[in-house]
Amino acid sequence: MAQVHSFENNPYQENTYILYDETGECAIIDPGMETGAEQNAVVNFIKANNLKPVLLLNTHCHIDHVLGNKFIFDQYGLKPKFHEGELPLLEAVAAYAPSMGIRYELSPLPDEYLPETGTVTFGNTTLHLIFAPGHSPAHLCFYDKTGNLLIGGDVLFRGSIGRSDLPGGNFTQLINNIEQKLLLLPDDCVVYPGHGPDTTIGYEKVTNPFLN
Repeated sequence: MAQVHSFENNPYQENTYILYDETGECAIIDPGMETGAEQNAVVNFIKANNLKPVLLLNTHCHIDHVLGNKFIFDQYGLKPKFHEGELPLLEAVAAYAPSMGIRYELSPLPDEYLPETGTVTFGNTTLHLIFAPGHSPAHLCFYDKTGNLLIGGDVLFRGSIGRSDLPGGNFTQLINNIEQKLLLLPDDCVVYPGHGPDTTIGYEKVTNPFLN
């Protein structure tokens, strides 16, 4: 069964995740490493646990979630996988990163894009794709049914939801996707968001002020 390890990276305090299972294979999701220290922390964890990275996934392509794409490609030869609808966001990063004082190395482009539904696999782990735009135009969440965990990106947070005022965002669409897709998951499903602490579906159903 997959285990999750998180790293808090870059000025946006973005959560980078490594999912790994008993085979030693792992997926790196939303690598947000900006500094050498942040890069080293990820590499050292992979080495210390004898892991083999085989997948690089982006939930979406805002700057804080793709800063480490080039580094992961250089280290492990992995190109990112994300939904094609996020490509304009990725292409825009190079233009606005300098104005924000952030060093950004150009991310490689996917060899293949992820669909709205389906699965991706590593080791003995299967991640189900959940298409949940609203924070960004083609945001994907990754659900491990066996481990009952969701890598949720910037859709649902503990006590909050993703911003919808950025380009490609849509508040109504975001709420609909949360309520019609994510809240259908088991109440004890652990949600690992793109920022802040983890939560559960059941906790957010009861306490999240943005949800009915």
